[in-house]
Amino acid sequence: MNLGGFCRNGRAPRGLFPPAFLLCGALFLASPSSLSAQTKNTCLDCHSQLDAPFRVDLAAFAQSIHAQKGVSCVTCHGGDSTSDDMSVAMSPAKGFKDFPAREQVPTFCAKCHADAAYMRSFNPSLRTDQYSQYLTSIHGQRLAKGDHQVAVCVDCHGVHDILPPNDSRARVYPTNVAETCGRCHANAEYMKPYNIPTNQLALYSTSVHRAALVDRGDLSAPTCSTCHGSHGAAPPGVASVVNVCSTCHVFQAQLFDSGPHKDVFKSLNLPGCVTCHSNHGIQHPTDALIGADKGAVCLQCHSAGDPGYETAAKIHARLVQLDTSIARSREILDRAGQAGVEVGPAQLDLNQAQDALTKARVAIHTVELESVDEDINAGLKVTDVTYKAGESALAEASYRRKGLVISLAISLLVLVGIALMIRKVESKQ
Repeated sequence: MNLGGFCRNGRAPRGLFPPAFLLCGALFLASPSSLSAQTKNTCLDCHSQLDAPFRVDLAAFAQSIHAQKGVSCVTCHGGDSTSDDMSVAMSPAKGFKDFPAREQVPTFCAKCHADAAYMRSFNPSLRTDQYSQYLTSIHGQRLAKGDHQVAVCVDCHGVHDILPPNDSRARVYPTNVAETCGRCHANAEYMKPYNIPTNQLALYSTSVHRAALVDRGDLSAPTCSTCHGSHGAAPPGVASVVNVCSTCHVFQAQLFDSGPHKDVFKSLNLPGCVTCHSNHGIQHPTDALIGADKGAVCLQCHSAGDPGYETAAKIHARLVQLDTSIARSREILDRAGQAGVEVGPAQLDLNQAQDALTKARVAIHTVELESVDEDINAGLKVTDVTYKAGESALAEASYRRKGLVISLAISLLVLVGIALMIRKVESKQ
């Protein structure tokens, strides 16, 4: 059953689970059409006929990971699913137990998922530390203090429609994680007691990370759980932001650590990467981000006249210089190619200049002009050679055109001469 249809914000209010509801569980078979052929299950016989919110969607239920692994209703809820007598089916003597209160859900799920020996029989590679991680999370800590609004297992995974994390329909599949977290964290009314922003999902939806993950299908791209953790979810501290970002951006972090910003940021208690790049709404970086022009992030701290301001302006100018030089070489080579001259090797060499520009754009994390200049100068040497190759190619194309014109003119004169000679011979005859 999907609780989202009747639980506020996808959460089940306390006290909403009457005894009849408690018999819902998972099936042994994965196909809805096979339900009737299964061993008698009065839990499903009843709940599949009820109206919402107590109706069990057999199709979704049968596709759940619990159903596919043979975990039945009585596995979680006890009782006797073969009896038509509800007093027997729900008898404590048969092991029937109430659906856990909200604050008991993590412990309830952990009875199986924290039991390594039991879980190994289903999937030897499955982790069994989810519960211990949850206890360390901001959700688990607040739950332990009596806050029953925080997320528990069923809020992220569902109840009777739980799908494996590698199923693209699962709420915790990478492309769906942001929306799952956003069910709470983007709800301003629900998050009001916590006095934290609720624009994370909106910002992330505009970010380069979301574009890579959803638009380009790169499942290695970051989503909420990549930076905050999943079962052990917690906001990164100011001092640990660089560590989190460096999980993917290793070289950039090393350059940042080698530059002067690391100690300055630490002394000012500024988070490393997000100070310049922001956090949830990270945009594709451009050369305009560094420098002294409007919109440059350097201006957040530096002003005209200080050394940082001057260095930023020089770095920006050098990046623009190489970028312009690459465009200049590419334009002349394209013209030469369109004129019919072979310029493939020069165009291939120009890729080296583009690589040098990319390296320079990474080297700016040192905020040292010398480091950036090393790559810029290497790139400019390549563009100088490729531009001259373009000039030579255009000169060759011009020479070819002139030669063709001369050849055509000579051919025309010869034809005219032949025609005159033929006419002269014909006139004598």
